[in-house]
Amino acid sequence: MSNLEGSVVRRPLVSGNWKMHHDHIEALHTVRDLGLRLKAPDVGSVDVSIHPPFTDLRTVQTVVEGESIPLALGAQHCYFEDRGAFTGEVSPQMLARLGTRYVVVGHSERRRLFAMSDAAVAATVRAVLRHEMTPICCVGESEAERDAGRTETCLSVQVRAAFNGLSAAQLGGLVVAYEPLWAIGSGRAATAVDAEDACVFIRGLVAELAGAEAASTVRVQYGGSVTAENAAELVSEPDVDGLLVGGASLEAGTFLDIIRAVGGCYRS
Repeated sequence: MSNLEGSVVRRPLVSGNWKMHHDHIEALHTVRDLGLRLKAPDVGSVDVSIHPPFTDLRTVQTVVEGESIPLALGAQHCYFEDRGAFTGEVSPQMLARLGTRYVVVGHSERRRLFAMSDAAVAATVRAVLRHEMTPICCVGESEAERDAGRTETCLSVQVRAAFNGLSAAQLGGLVVAYEPLWAIGSGRAATAVDAEDACVFIRGLVAELAGAEAASTVRVQYGGSVTAENAAELVSEPDVDGLLVGGASLEAGTFLDIIRAVGGCYRS
């Protein structure tokens, strides 16, 4: 299975995760700047999502829809219940009504800093699917796990916990983001070979859970210290179906360079 040759061609997804950056005024300027720079060929072969903080979602939605900017609205997290006494949380129903298309689930910072368990990740994946949005489910090993040779064990536990019991159609339509914890925000990205090996392994796990067809259509992103300089090399690997971009997505010009680098790999 290959992005660039063979019978299966998965359209790449480049996702900009703004984390806790940009208030709604900064978000307005950033998304407008990106909209002015984006040209039709830039997104001819690439899907792009942006994931601002919750307080920016309505502002970004209004600009994207009102100015017909070819971006999909994404969220960084949600709770798995639709409503209730869950102070400080945001429900998938709320996100769906804002036109949100993608929701990051189980980002390493949610797992590490906010004690999000594998069970909570699984419940959130199902809640996002229930509201007809697409989860971007994050998995990845720590530096200690990598050094101990436990990368595949860690990925297997996380993937199986998140997806066990989903149908082939559900699994084949979602996005998995491989984000090694040792690469996030460190400036130390995985090599293209590291990323490919992990993405191949994740795709194999999907095949075990839901069959070859689901494995051939599920998109597996790489995330962790992505830059305009390493983007093309990463997605040139046949099983890396896009990028989850952190800090480099905060500035329109830098993010556009990454989008164009990915698109360049998918043009015939």
